[in-house]
Amino acid sequence: IFARTSSTVWSALLLTCLAVWANGAQAQSPRQTQGARPTTASEGAPIVWGGSPSVFDMRSGTTPMGAVGTWMIDCGYVQIGKALNMPTHAYLDMSPGLDFETRLVAKPDAPALLRKELARRNYMCRPIALGSNTDPYQPIERSHCITRQLLEVLLEHRHPVAIVTKSAMVERDIDILSQMAKHDLVQVMISVCTLDKQLARLMEPRASTPQRRLRAMARLREAGIPVGVLAAPMIPVLNDPELETVLQQSAAHGARTAGYVLLRLPLEVAPLFEEWLHKHYPLKAEHVLTRIRDTREGALYRSEFGQRMQGSGAFAEIIARRFETMCQRLDLGGRELTLNTELFRVPAAENDQLTLF
Repeated sequence: IFARTSSTVWSALLLTCLAVWANGAQAQSPRQTQGARPTTASEGAPIVWGGSPSVFDMRSGTTPMGAVGTWMIDCGYVQIGKALNMPTHAYLDMSPGLDFETRLVAKPDAPALLRKELARRNYMCRPIALGSNTDPYQPIERSHCITRQLLEVLLEHRHPVAIVTKSAMVERDIDILSQMAKHDLVQVMISVCTLDKQLARLMEPRASTPQRRLRAMARLREAGIPVGVLAAPMIPVLNDPELETVLQQSAAHGARTAGYVLLRLPLEVAPLFEEWLHKHYPLKAEHVLTRIRDTREGALYRSEFGQRMQGSGAFAEIIARRFETMCQRLDLGGRELTLNTELFRVPAAENDQLTLF
């Protein structure tokens, strides 16, 4: 599944979902898109290739626990720490609660679809994002290797990619990523929202521990791979006091860039988060919710572009200033990294005539 915008010519790879836009725009039903022509880039809606994806039930015992972010519509091994993609399950007529934790939707032909897309005559090379909706390194990636196959395609055709993950499994692909790094084709952002082991277990019960992620940063850095930290989600009162510590420890383990995202609660996520918060932090719950509303103009969430990631108001401004100050102190750059698009090699199409030389 690929998404495009009409206002720019960059492409983004969202193989994890049929996108539900955060601004609340109405999306077409999956049943309506089946068999229909792909949406054109000028229409600015998601473009879908391939047949119906496979659905796995993690409760049956017949499939391993977890999900592969590059081809699963789920982030099944995390909970509140990656809740923003829960609406995708609702879009597919599944529960953003129980089904989100137990049912996975797969696109196992993603590498072939990627190669086909890169071979289109009017394709323009722009950095591709892996991990935008869910994590590309979830537990069953160990056996299915969908993410690795995607990286192999991207390396073969010298296509730049930016990766966001919570998993130390990214170390497995250091051999590919280090080759890409030699040509400025890759950036890896590792998400760390807390260093508190108890809070991490509650927010991200099946993700790599924060300490393990820090070690992964160090290994990537040692291999010459540009690595950064994404402090996300920052939840007012609950984990925002750790922001400076997260940045400091990440820098000490090799991070050279940094970003942060204020907690987002789109659509069905808000009531699920409130339930989670009252269950695990009953004495802090109302204080946390009040501070969240302070950063969202009295609401639990606002989807306007430019506000949904960092919020607005005095408390959001304080977090932003703290982040900027710490980044300056630690010499951490922003998330913007210029990746090389000049080396892109167009894959040969099936009917292309062979060259003489």
